[in-house]
Amino acid sequence: MAFFASNKNKTEGTEMSFLQHLEELRWHLFRSALVVVLVGVAAFCYNDFVFDTVIFGPLRQDFITYKVLCSLGHKIGAGDVMCMTIKPQHLQTLSASEQFFNHMWIAFLAGIILGFPVILWELWKFVRPALKNQEVGPVKIFVVIAFMLFLVGIFFGYFLLFPMSYNFLVNYQVSSSGIVQTQNTFDDYISLISTMTLVSGIIFEMPILVYFLTRMTLITPQFMRKYRKHAVIIILITAAVVTPSPDVTSQMVVAVPMYLLYEMSVFVSVWVIKKHKLA
Repeated sequence: MAFFASNKNKTEGTEMSFLQHLEELRWHLFRSALVVVLVGVAAFCYNDFVFDTVIFGPLRQDFITYKVLCSLGHKIGAGDVMCMTIKPQHLQTLSASEQFFNHMWIAFLAGIILGFPVILWELWKFVRPALKNQEVGPVKIFVVIAFMLFLVGIFFGYFLLFPMSYNFLVNYQVSSSGIVQTQNTFDDYISLISTMTLVSGIIFEMPILVYFLTRMTLITPQFMRKYRKHAVIIILITAAVVTPSPDVTSQMVVAVPMYLLYEMSVFVSVWVIKKHKLA
C-alpha cells in the first residue's frame, strides 16, 4: 500500500485512491496494447519483408551471419572451416490454416518486440510518481539496461544461436544410409525460430534476475563463484550442441558471450551486496 499512498494525482496534487490507480493502470495498459496491435498490423501487412527478409533470412546462403563467420575464419587462418553451405529448402505445410495462424503469430511477436520500448515507457510513467527523487535515476537506468539486454539477447538468438542450431539439426543424420530424410514443416520452423529467439532474449535478462535474487538474499557472489566451473561446462556443452561445426572457433563464438553474461551477473551480485550492505 506504500505505493498507492505515495502516488499523487497529477491534476489535483492529492493522493490517489485504489480505483484511481486501477483507472490509471488501465490507460497505460491500453496504450501499450494499442502500440502492439498497430505494429503487429503493420508487420502483418508487410509480410513479404517480414518473412522473406527476416524470418527466412537464415535459409539463404547470403545471410549476414554466414558471411561474417566465413570471413572471420579466413582472417584468422582457419580457411573454410567456419564457412557453412546452406542447402535450398522448401518448408511444407500440413494444414490449410498453418500459414495464416503462423502469420498472425509472427505479427504479434513483431508487435511485442518492436513495441517493447513503448511498453517500458508506459510502465515507467505509471511507477514514476511512486518513486522518491533519489530513486528516479537508478530505476530509469535499470529500465534502460533491462531493455538493452533483452534486445541484445534477441539479436544473439536470431543472428547466432538459431542459424547454427537449425543448420545442425536439419543436416543431422542418424545413419549414413540416407533412408531418413528431413522434410521440415513451416510450423516447426516458425516454432523453432520464435522460441529460440525469445528464450535468448529472456536468458540475457540473467543480470536482472540475479539483481533481484541477490536483493532477496537467495543468491550470493560467493555461490556464483563457487559454481563458476559448473557454469562454464554447461556453457561449453551448449555451444558444442548448437554449433554445426566441430571446430573450436565456431563454438567460442557462442560460448564467449554466454560466459561474459555470467561474469556480468557475478559483478551485479557483488554490486548489490556492497550497495545495500546485505553481507
